[in-house]
Amino acid sequence: MSFPPCPSCSSEYVYQDQSNLICPECAFEWNPAEKLAEDTISVKDANGTLLADGDKVTVVKDLKIKGSSQVIKIGTRALIRRIKEAKDHQLDCKVDGVGEMMVTAKFVKKA
Repeated sequence: MSFPPCPSCSSEYVYQDQSNLICPECAFEWNPAEKLAEDTISVKDANGTLLADGDKVTVVKDLKIKGSSQVIKIGTRALIRRIKEAKDHQLDCKVDGVGEMMVTAKFVKKA
């Protein structure tokens, strides 16, 4: 019988002990019947709406671009490519007229 790889270290050498699966390389134990608590990142926009990958957003204030004289104007649309867990810039977006850019979630609202 083959078991799924270890969720912690991706080792293929997993064995079963009663209802748990155990990884001998990192000593991680889990019950395959229970869903593992995924590290879901919850990011909210300026209005408090949860954002997800693929959402379309609108900029709610003029944003200066670091190292450039360019400004992202209020009302500019963007598409969220993915959400990252970061202290300041959580959204990896494609901004209309500007290109790929990291944006802080509190400066956008869901379109």
